[in-house]
Amino acid sequence: MNGITLASTQVFAEHDLVRDGFLTIDGEGRIARLSDRGGDADFDLGDVAIIPGLIDLHIHGREERDVMDADPAALAVISASLARHGVTGFLATTVTTSWDRTLAALQVIGETDGNALPGARMLGAYSEGSFFNARHKGAHNTAYFLEPTPELIDQMIAATNGKLKVLALAPEINGAMETLSHATGRGIRVTLGHTDATYDQARAALAAGGCGGVHVFNGMRGIHHREPGCAGAVLLEPGMVEVIADGVHLHPGILQLIVRLKQADEVVLISDCMCAGGLDDGDYRLGEMDVTVKAGVVRTAGEGSLAGSTLTLDRAVMLMAEGAGIALREAVQMASLAPARFMGIDHETGSIAAGKRADLALRDPTGRIVATLVGGRLAWLDPEWDRGPALRAAMGAVSA
Repeated sequence: MNGITLASTQVFAEHDLVRDGFLTIDGEGRIARLSDRGGDADFDLGDVAIIPGLIDLHIHGREERDVMDADPAALAVISASLARHGVTGFLATTVTTSWDRTLAALQVIGETDGNALPGARMLGAYSEGSFFNARHKGAHNTAYFLEPTPELIDQMIAATNGKLKVLALAPEINGAMETLSHATGRGIRVTLGHTDATYDQARAALAAGGCGGVHVFNGMRGIHHREPGCAGAVLLEPGMVEVIADGVHLHPGILQLIVRLKQADEVVLISDCMCAGGLDDGDYRLGEMDVTVKAGVVRTAGEGSLAGSTLTLDRAVMLMAEGAGIALREAVQMASLAPARFMGIDHETGSIAAGKRADLALRDPTGRIVATLVGGRLAWLDPEWDRGPALRAAMGAVSA
């Protein structure tokens, strides 16, 4: 790959917004230099902004494919679809099903080279399933709920060849606290979700090594003025909270509450997207559950519980900025630098800074992603962007 210098009126750098910036990508796919001092550019993007590539920590599927398909081709479809929305990295996320099917899906993740996928890199596995409280089951089938044990966690780690990065569980169920301690000792980030934990129970889990809340307010005991619940604990204690900013899961007032209570790098935007993402309304499956998509909102058949989303992370960024009343750059970092820090990979990716991977998205003034670069490689180029062919030529015709 040839090196290239891109000019843009806006570069969303790690520490500030660089206006009229010049960003140089070296031949190894890393950011060599970022400057506002001018110079010669190989390609001038004009008012198309350069933003850090987004990282989706919690995604189940897209375009009729699901992580639970246990099929490398499904991961490839998800990867390519994510790149079209500025996502350069993701965690393949499971849902509750039989233990054998869970291990089969995790094994495919373990056997797949996340760097070789056509779009966004797969950064590992996220286990959302099995170890939950039926009272807050959401779209998870209670018939397959299990009591967590260290042995089950070791089976999951082995199935993924060590790629299990995040484990969600309800800390109040039998065996959860022992399992939490074991998992954190194996280097896994444990989050609290689909839980009826009280405020005190959730605080105890966070003190024991838990590190945040799964799609905060959704699938957990909420805030009451005499019992702040799990939601209150994950908002008040240090740690990450996942946020689904789709205009459905959380009211704008709640988004404002979250940003006032949490540090910016503790708020992680997720899509929680399922296989209907990018498709028309209709009937679909999420794990073992029948779901219906209407006006883009996913609900379980019968009960009508929210069941993931069809959200894209680029749209979540815009809705978070609007709903929470924060700067766009801050919302972008909630979908890039914040998840990278949560995973401990922010030295490598998640922001625009010299020495980091050139994981980037090009965003036009309307919010549309017109190109995505993964390690300096063109992973997506909008065929309707009139300047796309010129950028491809400038980058040496790297495949889109």
